[in-house]
Amino acid sequence: MDPVIIVGAGPVGLALSLALSAQGVPSVVLDESGGKEEPRPARSVVLRADMASLVERLGCTTLRDEGVRWVGWRGMRRRQVVRNLTLDLGLGGTEEWSEAPGAPAPPAAPLHIPQHALARGLRDAISRQKLIRLVTEARLDGIEQDRDGIIAHTRGPEGTWWRGSHLVGCDGARSTVRKLLGIRFPGRTAVERHAVAALRTELPWPGEALLHRQPPWHGADEITARPLPDGVWRIDWLLPPRGDLVTPDALVSRIRETLAGWCEGMTPPYELIDTGVHTVHHRLARRWRVDRVFLAGDAAHLVGAVGTQGLDEGLRDVDNLAWKLAHSWHHGASDRLLDSYQSERRTAVATRLRAADQSLPVLRGGGGLRTYLPGATRGHDALLTDGHLGRGPLGAPPAYPHSPLSPPYTEGQTPVGTPPGAPVEDVRVTAPDGTTVRLRDRLGQGRLLVLLVAPGTEVWDRRHWQSAGVMPRLEEAVQALPAKAEVLVTEGYPGAPAHAVLLVRPDGHLVAAFSGVRPEELYAAANAARGGPIDEPQSAEEAPEVSTESGHTAEVG
Repeated sequence: MDPVIIVGAGPVGLALSLALSAQGVPSVVLDESGGKEEPRPARSVVLRADMASLVERLGCTTLRDEGVRWVGWRGMRRRQVVRNLTLDLGLGGTEEWSEAPGAPAPPAAPLHIPQHALARGLRDAISRQKLIRLVTEARLDGIEQDRDGIIAHTRGPEGTWWRGSHLVGCDGARSTVRKLLGIRFPGRTAVERHAVAALRTELPWPGEALLHRQPPWHGADEITARPLPDGVWRIDWLLPPRGDLVTPDALVSRIRETLAGWCEGMTPPYELIDTGVHTVHHRLARRWRVDRVFLAGDAAHLVGAVGTQGLDEGLRDVDNLAWKLAHSWHHGASDRLLDSYQSERRTAVATRLRAADQSLPVLRGGGGLRTYLPGATRGHDALLTDGHLGRGPLGAPPAYPHSPLSPPYTEGQTPVGTPPGAPVEDVRVTAPDGTTVRLRDRLGQGRLLVLLVAPGTEVWDRRHWQSAGVMPRLEEAVQALPAKAEVLVTEGYPGAPAHAVLLVRPDGHLVAAFSGVRPEELYAAANAARGGPIDEPQSAEEAPEVSTESGHTAEVG
């Protein structure tokens, strides 16, 4: 069978090829560049814990080899410190995380990494894969689809035709794939602007990032500083949306003023390595799928204001799409399964964009709610910091509660700490071979996960409990499922009663939880999760089209 064609060799396209390879699907990655990553320390990315875990599962060793830091956020006048689990917004009081049994664990801090280092690590992982062909200096200029596949044409000294089963445009904000399909890309331009500098110096809080709101010196309303490997810091200054150009002299003045403000009036020695101006746009493609062609990453959406992270969303596209393409490649798939990529991811990104757009007036404005509501400033600063920390509406991992893949509710379902459609908790599990691993370690392999909550299994001899109690009946039910699945066992899961059975998608989102082993209901839920007709599990009828319009911002251009 023909490979999947991936257009674009940025982190999203490279990650998608690795995610497909992990599920036995070959791909051809068309790279317009010469295959080398230009080192740009000022161009860096922030990964939430779940997406950093995805990158590591794909074989990228950069997160370990480069000395990349998991960083907490500090502040001077308003701060959030992750390492000692204390919130202090500088307004007369603190809040502490409870460590009582059953209390929610504090979220892992984000990981900050230069984008070129991440891309290099992904390319190194690809070099060890036999199912991925990376083609450099291949610029796409044509797409043709037919009933059995897709053909892409690339320019070069000799024009080349590529035949594939599907094509995914991961080719950035100016996506050629999107333009060839005639898909509109409405949204807002220049939502935020930042002056950026990467420099090597010593700051008073080694290894921790800083979010500084309203510093006492002139010229900046908000500054962030993030540590990078080798003593390098990335510093961002929020600029007026339509302000003057940032000249080299003006940027050096900002650097000196900021460093002096943070270091008791004295500017410490520093080495300026890289500079730039980062402009944030908010845009959302009207369609993410046209028959066998899909959009992912910046080709489908642009986000980034008030703490949201574009690459995180692109990697979540990969996590969502890869297992669905793999199922289609190996077994065929209904339109319900393939359409669910657009339905789930476009809705999630639209929600993120709306949350950021609605927050901007009060977070960036000087009056309104900030002036008249007691405690409003504290709430807004917490919202902004939460965005950087991967919590709340601006940064938390998405849930898909209204997915077309959701099974109908049945009496056998039981509530647990994770609602249906949300990402499952990363609990310790016992795998079929008897090893104890994290649940995330079993994701991304193209199969459903069936998680049994069985208290006491860690202290019992596995030879006894594996063939006792509900296990034989559960194994039999899983063998009969309409999609490949793996049985895992855990001592406990938040909010789940003993002997609960959780059905988890290959990307880690909960399908449903049941009170005990219920073969018929488990089958129906697995069938829905793979895109099969919900009402008639054995039927091959095509599912109805799913509407994904989200009512986002007005069109621009």
